[in-house]
Amino acid sequence: MSSAFDFSATDIDGHPQVLSQYGGQVLLIVNVASRCGFTSQYEGLQSLWQQYRGQGLVVLGFPCDQFGHQEPGSEADIQQFCSLTYAVDFPMFAKIEVNGDNAHPLWKWLKQQKSGILGLSAIKWNFSKFLIGRDGQVIARYAPTDKPQSLAADIEQALARPISPK
Repeated sequence: MSSAFDFSATDIDGHPQVLSQYGGQVLLIVNVASRCGFTSQYEGLQSLWQQYRGQGLVVLGFPCDQFGHQEPGSEADIQQFCSLTYAVDFPMFAKIEVNGDNAHPLWKWLKQQKSGILGLSAIKWNFSKFLIGRDGQVIARYAPTDKPQSLAADIEQALARPISPK
């Protein structure tokens, strides 16, 4: 796979989704959890989505239960929590793994494209973030401690870039 738009994933309602439907848009891909110390970042992610979606940003949430069992519920539980607690209406996907042999192929690819701290590829915790350009390539990787609002300048730069001809 050569672009984030080459992958597919199951949405939170159980329907297969091709990421090519987001082709030409800027993506912010995040592994999320409902019982994490960073869960309040849903508010910032929703804010970014509301602020920039008209310009072409799509936030994609991928629930993950690999870190401290912080996403123990079903997809319906996750959806209800996100909707009622943070009014999340950006696209959410079914629970996935981001590390190990069973890691989702998209997340394997993301980690190959941009390593984390000290050059390590493994996702260290929930709310790791990847910014994807309009061409489907990884622009940046952000740590769980990076608050969504701190990404605004990078998102604006990505939105301002035209799609490069191949």
